[in-house]
Amino acid sequence: MEQSNFEKLSNLTQGDYQAFLYDCDGTLTDNMPMHTKSYVEVAAEQGVVFDPGIIDELAGWPILQVVEEINRRYQSSLVPEDFKTRKAQIYNTRYLDHIQPIDYVVAHLRANAGRVRIGVVSGGDKLTISRTLEILGLNDLVEVLVCSGDTERGKPYPDPFLKAAELLGVAPDKCLVFEDGVPGVEAAKAAGMHWVRIDQFKFG
Repeated sequence: MEQSNFEKLSNLTQGDYQAFLYDCDGTLTDNMPMHTKSYVEVAAEQGVVFDPGIIDELAGWPILQVVEEINRRYQSSLVPEDFKTRKAQIYNTRYLDHIQPIDYVVAHLRANAGRVRIGVVSGGDKLTISRTLEILGLNDLVEVLVCSGDTERGKPYPDPFLKAAELLGVAPDKCLVFEDGVPGVEAAKAAGMHWVRIDQFKFG
């Protein structure tokens, strides 16, 4: 009988780990298309058109850095802080209440809460991520939440994952990271942590 995605993920995550650190957008919830739409809409309001593939490419980057990269590639002059505020308005108003869980990852978090320490490490805004976890019914299971602005540097630097490990009181090499994008995996590697790509069932 073919293994379920939950079983595949569980088999990949055996080991002497003391903490599981989950990305949120694209990992716990299938909301990346919604984030992409909100980026495109805000840019369009200011007459900027860009290839939306850049959002998947930079998955996990803080919004301010994504906007700076759009400016760099497209010679645009979007104001990062203003863009971030407007994007949050659009996403929270039009999309947030319609998010859906990635069932097998949410089930994995639920199954391991209480057995290992649980953290969520995201490049998103803390209010939005907190609301996301509330909608997914995970708020009470997440012990530590590290979001954009909580560290000087975001993914792909190791700082957010190291911050979460520090707050949980767990050594980096005892943490396992769950991600859906390259920047997050690079951050985990730089932090000295093992990682799983939940979309590829790949362990490293």
